[in-house]
Amino acid sequence: MQTASTIRNIAIIAHIDHGKTTLIDSIFRAAHTFSDHARVDERVMDNNALEKERGITIRAKHCAVAWSGYRINIVDTPGHADFSGEVERVLSTVDSVLLLVDANEGPMPQTRYVTMRALRLGMRPIVVVNKVDRPSATPKRALDKTFDLFLELGATDEQADFPVIYGSGLNGWFVKDLEADPRRDTMDPLFEAIIEHVHAPEIDERLPFRMQITALGWDEYIGRLGCGRVLSGTYRVGQPILRTVTGWKDGLASTGEWSVLASKSERCSHLWKTQGIEMVETEEAAAGDIVWMAMGDGLSLGDTISAPDFPEPALEPLEIEAPTVSMNFMINSGPFAGRDGKPFTLRQLKERLDRELRTNIALRVEEIPNSVEGIKVSGRGELHLGILIEEMRREGIELCVSRPEVITRTREDGSVEEPMEEVVIDVPDEHQGIVIEKLARRKGELSGMHNEGNGTVRLEFSIPTRGLIGYRGEFLTDTRGLGIMTSRYIGYGPYVGPIPARNRGAMVSREDGDATSYALENLQERGTLFVAPGEPLYEGMIIGEHSRPDELPCNPAKRKGLTNHRSSTKDVDGGLDVPRKMSLDQALEWIAADELVEVTPTSIRLRKTIRNLELRQVHAKKVAAMAGSR
Repeated sequence: MQTASTIRNIAIIAHIDHGKTTLIDSIFRAAHTFSDHARVDERVMDNNALEKERGITIRAKHCAVAWSGYRINIVDTPGHADFSGEVERVLSTVDSVLLLVDANEGPMPQTRYVTMRALRLGMRPIVVVNKVDRPSATPKRALDKTFDLFLELGATDEQADFPVIYGSGLNGWFVKDLEADPRRDTMDPLFEAIIEHVHAPEIDERLPFRMQITALGWDEYIGRLGCGRVLSGTYRVGQPILRTVTGWKDGLASTGEWSVLASKSERCSHLWKTQGIEMVETEEAAAGDIVWMAMGDGLSLGDTISAPDFPEPALEPLEIEAPTVSMNFMINSGPFAGRDGKPFTLRQLKERLDRELRTNIALRVEEIPNSVEGIKVSGRGELHLGILIEEMRREGIELCVSRPEVITRTREDGSVEEPMEEVVIDVPDEHQGIVIEKLARRKGELSGMHNEGNGTVRLEFSIPTRGLIGYRGEFLTDTRGLGIMTSRYIGYGPYVGPIPARNRGAMVSREDGDATSYALENLQERGTLFVAPGEPLYEGMIIGEHSRPDELPCNPAKRKGLTNHRSSTKDVDGGLDVPRKMSLDQALEWIAADELVEVTPTSIRLRKTIRNLELRQVHAKKVAAMAGSR
């Protein structure tokens, strides 16, 4: 068995798109993790289809490589703010981090957040300045910004004196000194920095076995799996162990008080270590190892697993991030239900969401009072919930989802708070005015402005999460697709009041039938169409965006009357514009409070919650009367 002195446990942290997963590909090649004849996909750690398509890491993953007699356990972490909770938890399983910084962009919002967490745990990060071979790269400037970030976050003198490696994760080379060292196709400087600057796991050989569950998995045959680092002792499969459940006072980590909720004697039926990207079953785990174990479905995040004779086995519970955005998931009640996929009943929808809760700890599911059609699902952000919807869609499920809404909370003094976000925008100089104007309308406060010196300006805002819902598509239009916007959740702040909603109405079909070019040619003068000729429609379906704020009921299935002077093919080529086809994320941003997105395996449709025009008008009058009475 490998001794703890030859083990190094690290996590790779960075902002989204700074090259974490690509770097791991090069690490695998340099360490010869796979045989020469093996076919290895690009971004091999992104083993989920959605991760490969979107180019992002959604869930933290473990891998291990062997180099020069050392075993290096690596955790690939998500870079998007909606999955920041994954990063927080896995940091407790490692001894240091590789902080990846883009040589052009420098530290970004998520870089600040994950670095802060690592510094608070007392880690001394290794800074990796990546993508230095790009024409626009400014590695020295990126390094200066990183140093400034460490000082802003209160790093100690030892932490601020961090080791630095320069290179290109994509091309597989790194150097310690960018000017003096020759650029060779080797990753050895990176491995040497890890061995030299990351200390071996600190263990007490006198103590028996103990570990804490920091990640969860699921196996259809075995059940729930738990992952964590062995903190002390040695464990063999079949030996009795104690599972201790702890919890925060009132369920809030902010109280700082916790207690033991339950203790139960159990046995582990299976034990795995990671080799490369594969889980390999083993019989024994020692201090310093990162392992997976199967102990039954009762296993939960933060549980302490220890030998029965361990003195005071309980460890402080892990902080599980609270959701900030919620949506209603409903059964598909539209006329086209069952055409493209499997129409789920409410019971089946609940069962599918319960399966998701096995591993998606940041998710919350609760029933909607007096509703027989829907369930309220809460998560960390639009992307977090959008990923879940897309996964369900690919399983053949049909459902309807409502507009994302933020989760507010009321303080003891009666004041209301809402989630706030820090937004960083890189935009060409000529577009900064419209961006500042639009975000000011959405209650955003400009907190910083920096001229990057290359024709772009970096704008920093503090803005309610509500203000960003529905803005990203508008932002790309305003900046001609040249702007880059990133955001991260920073906590709750005072409620800022009403924020202007979508300033354009919807064109809504009044009839069932197939769209005709004759009708659409007339309607496209009133706005932007979402449908093409021949597409099936139903009453209440949104077929376009109106150029004015009010709703436009219409009949897109109307046909031209035929006479003996015209043929039925007279208007086939009516000069129609190409309709705008929305992705799931774009549709969720676009819809208003009284609209739904109908999601099927092959289609994304928009519709009114109340499909009938007369019933919608009656409902609107009731809502207006209730608002007036208040």
